[in-house]
Amino acid sequence: MAVENARTPRGTTKLWMVLDLVSIVLAAVLATMYKLRTGPVDGARGLWRGTLFYHRPMWILMALLCGFAITLMITSKRLHLYTPTRLTNILNEQRLSVQACFTSGLLLTGALYVIHADDIPRSVVLITVLLVTMALSLRRLIYRILLNHRYDRGLDTRNVLIVGTGPEAHALRHHLESIRHLGYTFKGFIDFPDANMRSSAASSDVVGTIDNLFQRTRTLFVDEIFFTAPCERELVQNVLEQARIHSVDLRVVPDMYNGLTWNSPIEYIGQFPTIPLHCGNVPEMGLVFKRAFDVVFSTLILILFSPLLLIIAIAVKMDSPGPAFYESERIGKKGRVFHCMKFRTMVNDADLRRADVMHMNERDGVLFKISNDPRITHLGRFLRKYSLDELPQFINVLKGEMSIVGPRPPIASEVKEYKLSHLRRLDVTPGITGLWQVQGRTDPSFASYVSLDVTYIDNWSIWLDFKIMVRTVGVVFAGTGT
Repeated sequence: MAVENARTPRGTTKLWMVLDLVSIVLAAVLATMYKLRTGPVDGARGLWRGTLFYHRPMWILMALLCGFAITLMITSKRLHLYTPTRLTNILNEQRLSVQACFTSGLLLTGALYVIHADDIPRSVVLITVLLVTMALSLRRLIYRILLNHRYDRGLDTRNVLIVGTGPEAHALRHHLESIRHLGYTFKGFIDFPDANMRSSAASSDVVGTIDNLFQRTRTLFVDEIFFTAPCERELVQNVLEQARIHSVDLRVVPDMYNGLTWNSPIEYIGQFPTIPLHCGNVPEMGLVFKRAFDVVFSTLILILFSPLLLIIAIAVKMDSPGPAFYESERIGKKGRVFHCMKFRTMVNDADLRRADVMHMNERDGVLFKISNDPRITHLGRFLRKYSLDELPQFINVLKGEMSIVGPRPPIASEVKEYKLSHLRRLDVTPGITGLWQVQGRTDPSFASYVSLDVTYIDNWSIWLDFKIMVRTVGVVFAGTGT
């Protein structure tokens, strides 16, 4: 049976390689400018004309620089510097970064000796290597600090279930919880047959059995499953097949498994060796771009529309008693609760009067919506019509709780009525606008609501986000909001 090996997502590897290349080029430019006391324009002209280093042909200098870059990338890849950051510690990562740069620098010096390039100042080479080392080490350190800060806030962590309840399972749990930089959140133990004799977990920590394993992965938004105790090969094989179907990563703490783990790499989670049997494909480079776009776009919107935000806030205060903003608890990615911000469009005691208008609900099943809700203020109807009440949600986007495009965040009472399949909506970060907002208003049913959200998740791309944003502009100006 073929086993899928763990590998760093290609997009992430390419991104780090591009950043390495940019760092090398900038370091070489700065080192040359410092040594020759020349500006960037004059240096570029000298490089092109072959007069930068005593009539050295441009192609030789470019070849040396490219060779250094390629060597550094290959060395970094062999030292696993492009693997997920959470799998290594800071000191080891810094040591490997220095080792990769110095190894590539020595090979570059050797190449200069072979081609007898005595006219190229060795100080330029030394400064370039030192600058590259500093840039790569500093970049990885800053990225690590920012990532650890998000882990401490419970953001971007990977939810895990541990199959087994024996000493190994408890040791792994303690390890994952005590080392925060690993980026894991323990969700519970899974019990299975023949493990009862070794079971020592509290009943509250055991969240399921092997029979309902993937139901629990769905309800707990699990990203990875760890096997910590030996069991039959057929059982692991069946779990592996289901993991592929449900896009859940699967790891085992090394054991025999009758050859199931042959030719699979061993990855260390802290001090624990694990063998990844399946790792899903995550478009990490696309998600990085999506997050960067969210931050930049939201910042521009909040700055450009700040006078309008102030005017609306004052108008809401004058229109009816109560605060200008309304914060409601919403359920975000992986069931995380956050406070969604809006301009208040209802009377101040609207939540207390919800039971009085429940009989007026115009939606089926889980959703609750009334076209002519008596609790909405006069100004609130105007704000809702043109979606102006949702402008403060760009603050939620900046905080990472929402995205510009994505499924709308539900309230807790709605999620309680979700079926297992409906929880897919919570696999991604909720958005201010989405596919349903621009395409599904003609069919207000909950089935259509979920279907369009799942379609968005399954077919997500940067281009799809842009198309939804463009269509959202037309929907807003059409005044179809309610």
